[in-house]
Amino acid sequence: MFKKLFGKNKEVNKDSEIFAPLTGEYVKIEDIPDPVFAQKMMGEGFGINPTEGEVVSPIEGKIDNVFPTKHAIGLKADNGLELLVHIGLDTVQLDGEGFEILVESGDTVNVGDPILRFDLNYIKENAKSVISPIIITNSDNTTSVSIADVASVTKGETKIIDVTMN
Repeated sequence: MFKKLFGKNKEVNKDSEIFAPLTGEYVKIEDIPDPVFAQKMMGEGFGINPTEGEVVSPIEGKIDNVFPTKHAIGLKADNGLELLVHIGLDTVQLDGEGFEILVESGDTVNVGDPILRFDLNYIKENAKSVISPIIITNSDNTTSVSIADVASVTKGETKIIDVTMN
């Protein structure tokens, strides 16, 4: 009864498309030079070796978490898909230096909306790697994950993953 009152009975689309949040070269998750990501400890996904320092939303949804160190942003789709966009490797140690957050937790975003800018040269010089993992952090709640075979990707345009949630 309450579900009808508050419109919660509408069917949520379980399918999501994940687009490239960065422009650059596609990196298979197994080739990310960090075992936490490469061994899928955090979930299924991919990496991008960026050629520019602007990050856009890879999904339609909400900003779920903006890390205080500005190096990563969590997003959540209406169907429950949770996605982490992590800029570079070991960038948490930069303590926000070189990063500019363009969104706040709770903001609604569409594919292609700018969410973060970073100084690519600064990250290259001061972090372990600029390769940026994009991870489905709740992969255990997916029915299927289909990753496209792509080489170079364009932010907000190149579709990389089709995912179906449980």
